[in-house]
Amino acid sequence: MSYTTFNVEIKNAIAWVTFDYPPVNIQGLPMLADLNMLAQRLETDRTIKVVVFQSAHPEIFVAHADTNFLKDMSAIAVSRDEVKLLDLQVVLERISKLPQATIAKIEGFARGGGHEFALACDMRFAARGKAKFMQMEVAMGILPCGGGASRMARQIGLGRALEIILGAKDFDADQAEAYGTINKAFDPEEIGPFVEALANRIALWPAESINACKQSVYASIDKPIDEALQEEAYWLYQATSQTPALKRFTWADENGAQFDMNNQHNWQEMVISVQEIQ
Repeated sequence: MSYTTFNVEIKNAIAWVTFDYPPVNIQGLPMLADLNMLAQRLETDRTIKVVVFQSAHPEIFVAHADTNFLKDMSAIAVSRDEVKLLDLQVVLERISKLPQATIAKIEGFARGGGHEFALACDMRFAARGKAKFMQMEVAMGILPCGGGASRMARQIGLGRALEIILGAKDFDADQAEAYGTINKAFDPEEIGPFVEALANRIALWPAESINACKQSVYASIDKPIDEALQEEAYWLYQATSQTPALKRFTWADENGAQFDMNNQHNWQEMVISVQEIQ
């Protein structure tokens, strides 16, 4: 597929999606259309296990939502029964639910809808001195409406989310790490090697178990604990029915691997070698 607002390079089961939409990577209808097409492809492509989102712009990851379509919103309030999800909400929720692990590699501004896009990814890493975040919607007379309010509250709690949303101030990578809106802040020269190593490690695992882990973790924040535990059990069986898990358990039992102290000291490397058992 060809896209207008980003380029896609697939290597070693990883899709590297690079936003490149001059002048500022604005989050408008063309970007939403591209993301929708990308999601449609990824939802059925089990050869891709990880998606990394990055930017070609030296200062911007993804900018805010395009005011060109925001200004055309209705100014008439609707009832709860009549309200429908916005295009931005639908597209970002689709990105959030992809079966692949998604990583936002943020080396520039991610404000408004750009920040909401990052929050829709599974993991976020940001470069010190380059990344800046903000939700400015309250000052414009609206609210974060691409999942920013909902996802941020789940991610960092009510107080922190309201501080960011109502404060409408820039915050940097280190502050984002302290808030919990990103996983970790890195010096600019460190973020690339870290994200690449993490993406390549995740890409070693079975696609079906990556998806099962992801879906069960998301269920843990959306459901009561008893229902979340049922989701864990459900996704366990989805994984064992589609991966070589049972063969690997049999191998560990029959050759005594699980009782070997060397293996107990070396699980980090053993999980790589066990990928040979299919």
